[in-house]
Amino acid sequence: MRGFQYLVLAIFLVLGFRFYVLQVARHEDYKARAENNRIREIPILAPRGAILDRNGVVLVDNTPAFNVVVFADDVANKEETINTLVENLGVDRKELTDELNDKFRPGSQPILVKQNALASDRAWISAHELEHPEIKVELQPQRVYRFGKLAAHVLGYIGEISPKQLEYPRYKDSGYKSGDIVGQGGIEAVYDKILRGQNGMRRLIVDSRGRPVAELEKIEPIKGQDIVTTLDFDLQNLAENLFTSKNETGALIALNPQDGEIFAMVSVPSFDPNVFARNVVSTENRKEVRAIVNDPAHPLFNKAIQSIYPTGSTWKIMMATAALEEGVITPKSSKIVCGGGIQLGNRFLNDSGGNHGMPDIHAAIVHSCDGYFYRLGLKMGVDMIHDWVSRFGMGQKTGIDLPSEQKGIIPSREWKKRVNPRDPVWKDFDTAIASIGQGSVAVPPIGLIHAEAGIIAGGKFHTPHVFKEAKPTQLEEVKYYNDQPTELKLSPVTVDIIDYAMWGVVNEGGTAGKVAFPRELNVGGKTGTAQVIAREKVRTKEHKDHSWFIGFAPMHTDQKPEIGVVAITENGGWGASASAPKVKMIQAEYFSKKLGRPILPELVALNAQQAKPEPAPAGARPRIDADRKRQPVRQ
Repeated sequence: MRGFQYLVLAIFLVLGFRFYVLQVARHEDYKARAENNRIREIPILAPRGAILDRNGVVLVDNTPAFNVVVFADDVANKEETINTLVENLGVDRKELTDELNDKFRPGSQPILVKQNALASDRAWISAHELEHPEIKVELQPQRVYRFGKLAAHVLGYIGEISPKQLEYPRYKDSGYKSGDIVGQGGIEAVYDKILRGQNGMRRLIVDSRGRPVAELEKIEPIKGQDIVTTLDFDLQNLAENLFTSKNETGALIALNPQDGEIFAMVSVPSFDPNVFARNVVSTENRKEVRAIVNDPAHPLFNKAIQSIYPTGSTWKIMMATAALEEGVITPKSSKIVCGGGIQLGNRFLNDSGGNHGMPDIHAAIVHSCDGYFYRLGLKMGVDMIHDWVSRFGMGQKTGIDLPSEQKGIIPSREWKKRVNPRDPVWKDFDTAIASIGQGSVAVPPIGLIHAEAGIIAGGKFHTPHVFKEAKPTQLEEVKYYNDQPTELKLSPVTVDIIDYAMWGVVNEGGTAGKVAFPRELNVGGKTGTAQVIAREKVRTKEHKDHSWFIGFAPMHTDQKPEIGVVAITENGGWGASASAPKVKMIQAEYFSKKLGRPILPELVALNAQQAKPEPAPAGARPRIDADRKRQPVRQ
């Protein structure tokens, strides 16, 4: 009996101690847990801001969608919940398991497991809400790219933030968490903080099974800021059709040389961002997404800023500018023999245009004389060439507000040592071929137009950009792009010589003389033919030269150029044959819109066949008030 009494006493002491821990020592902790079980905070996702073109055409918006979500806090049997969703709603088992095991995701945050739930899915969930209160249907915003592939590389796409991204300071330090939907490319990524808005919240009283009993509070979400871009829908649409209608690939950029605003940016092939938007919870396992990601043509790659190409003769504009500024040639003494090419050692570098005699700098540019520029390059030397093209921004990133820009390759002794250790010494041959944009020259289209737009603008180099304005919300003020150009002092005489020569390429029987640019536009430009493989090798379609053309308008007038366009048509042959006609159409469309009348008859017919924009919703057209406080955005 005594032993039994001691046992009972010990039990009471243990119970008493446990009661003390529960009710005194850890009272506040368990009180908070009980409160959390009774009151639940459910986030309400904020719609992302819309993306518009410069004239108010809505390019990207949101639409409500019924999505299936799971509340991890209410999952009583994880395996049973997984089996239920897999067997009845077709949810991917691995993805769901990974999501439920994500220790970094807040338990109160709903896990998106299926988008665009069918009526049958919603009916099943409603019929089984007592058995599975953790599975619910939520009305959530879904991203919609209104014109599919149009401007996809500029606009970007969205996706669930990855564990690797959460380690980056830009996400880690800004409160991003596992499960968040973020921009994964283009404007969506670069301006994600502006677009994402602020989530709302519902505070509910729930019973022991997680079922709502009453709503205590509801805080409405605040939509992200709408972004007005510099893009022009009509120019963008036309530019893309000029490639796709002929099943051609390449890139095109149209911009304003006076401020760097991009009117159109095309990279072909392209992709439909809606595929990612409707498969945001399954970006690796959905068939449509895999088809884009694994496409050997790399449609996600933005050739306008990421692909690097030999520039061909478009490079000669920079060579001529540098030579004039250094005094290697002068306005009164610029004649150099062509000779139909040049002999260097045991190799003869020919001039593709034949023998031009002894042209001056104007004629050499107009007729794209290779022999002239071989010899000019040798007079300058590689170090001078490298120094000057670096001043024009070559071999550097332009700073465009789009991700993953590449900087390209420019001629230098160090480059050859690095890439060709068997023959590391720079030779005259290397200088000669670099002087016509081959060999050690390979740059992205954005770098080329940035450099030559700066030259024809008199030495003022504006950063190319697609952001124009972010509209105000309850929390945020209006934001504008803050243009901060870099300046390089160029002689007005040099600029006039280059301006006149580029005008002559189009209007004085030069290499683009047969393209029939409308004379009233005063277009100037430069053709370029970039060699893909050595000329002596067998040529098939995929080995044809790349076709370049860069053009500005108006030129050789008292007016400043308003639009510059660079186009590269991959394996398109001569610069004047494939790319110059595209530039002509874009510039004609620009001035047709400005003047309110068609410039080219063929443009009228082409526009009639193209898709027209949907009307923008009321209030979508951008408005700039002079008295509104300006908050610049600088990338």
